[in-house]
Amino acid sequence: MIEHETTGGAEVQAVMRRLAQSGAAMAPVMGVIAGIMQDAVEENFEQEGRPKWAGLKAPVNPRRVGGKILQDRGHLANSFVQRHDATSATVGTNVIYARIQNDGGQTGPHEIRPRYAKALAFNGRVVKKVNHPGSKIPARPFMLLTPGDEAEIVHAVSDYLSKIIG
Repeated sequence: MIEHETTGGAEVQAVMRRLAQSGAAMAPVMGVIAGIMQDAVEENFEQEGRPKWAGLKAPVNPRRVGGKILQDRGHLANSFVQRHDATSATVGTNVIYARIQNDGGQTGPHEIRPRYAKALAFNGRVVKKVNHPGSKIPARPFMLLTPGDEAEIVHAVSDYLSKIIG
């Protein structure tokens, strides 16, 4: 599973330290933090990156959901789950290609064979297999918190602390 772990900026760390020192039950606020993190991932898909992702080389697939990058069928965008306990909040996915789409990289060479037919047909050629050299995938970070997301986490923890401490 690809997960995003953030220690946040200095302000997030200071607020989290105060919360830990308060002796308060942290699981409820960790649930709120996990929700904020999941909302951030969803917003990254909605806006096609914050900052904007690299565009597509190929023309937009007419079947693409809303014509958005990384949302051909919506499988990746809809695969995120959140977890939390008393000491952590995480958001992740078990989609195998998530890491290379988030971080970018080079896929290895591989052979392409037809799944449902006897041959592949493209550009007027018909072949039984194609040796693909691999692809360079640009980073399109969706597991990313913006400064605004971090400020929302700080605000949520501060509110929780205020209610606990008074």
